Amino acid sequence: MANERTLVLVKPDGVQRGLAGEVIARFERRGLHLIALKFMTVDRDLAERHYEEHRDKPFFAGLVEFITSSPVVAMVWEGPGGVAIVRGMMGATDPAAAAPGTIRGDYGLTIGQNVVHGSDSVARAADEVALFFRDEELTEWSSSLEAWVAG
Repeated sequence: MANERTLVLVKPDGVQRGLAGEVIARFERRGLHLIALKFMTVDRDLAERHYEEHRDKPFFAGLVEFITSSPVVAMVWEGPGGVAIVRGMMGATDPAAAAPGTIRGDYGLTIGQNVVHGSDSVARAADEVALFFRDEELTEWSSSLEAWVAG
């Protein structure tokens, strides 16, 4: 299985609730490889570009308002089948439907406050990573654990 990169955001509710470290730890323990991380405030322009596909939907303004309301932790994770692995670890978008043991199942409150965002496809991941990170912010490095996780 090919290595895939994916964007993960610990959303404002996750940051405010002190869950960023827990989210990071879960992906690390799973064996994914962190290649970029920053603590940032998402401005309106970036928020609108990030949620562009929802622009004509009634909840678009609420998405933009929420993601710009407080800092986020933006990350790029990499690993074999990384997009699907992250999506599975996050759980269903609606925390009420998310399985226990998933991030949203364990910590999510509502669809609007579900702690994390993760890219939904390899193509979308490439677009989202480019929105949040410049190429020079992505760090290529090797971990001695890679042979034990993806070997």
